[in-house]
Amino acid sequence: MLLRHAKSNWPAGMVDRERPLAARGHEAAPVMGRYLADELLLPDLVLVSPARRTQETWDLVSPMLAEKPGIQHEPRIYEAKAQRLLEVVQETAPSVRTLLMIGHNPGFEDLAALLSGHGDRYAAARMAQKYPTCGLAVLDFAVEDWRDVAARGGRLDRFVTPASLGEGPDE
Repeated sequence: MLLRHAKSNWPAGMVDRERPLAARGHEAAPVMGRYLADELLLPDLVLVSPARRTQETWDLVSPMLAEKPGIQHEPRIYEAKAQRLLEVVQETAPSVRTLLMIGHNPGFEDLAALLSGHGDRYAAARMAQKYPTCGLAVLDFAVEDWRDVAARGGRLDRFVTPASLGEGPDE
């Protein structure tokens, strides 16, 4: 699962990595957390970029989950291109069945497109049109080992945004 961070602010003089969530981000992240819980999309492991906005997104998503997964702060996710993100995915331990990554665009949008070989065509069209903040792509792979995850090898199960859940505009 690829969750783009919630809407953030960019106060004057602040470096990108330290950008906090905006008020709209504080509203959207718990919505996505509830969605994950309601749909039983429960990760075994969460990899979170070290950027403040991704950390704050996870802090608002995690209380909605009944079971607390393992979490790792993964510096390689920050400002990463799709190929680098794929390498991070491929290094996931085989014991992890469901992985959630929280990070940034354009890397997440590009990775989701790279991995989607087939699946829900309407979700693919929405994702191709815009991958807004707090957008969530859920991909399934018919592999036993994360090392075997490859370009076009995934099935896009769904693409969900706060707006698609009736919870405000996509940004």
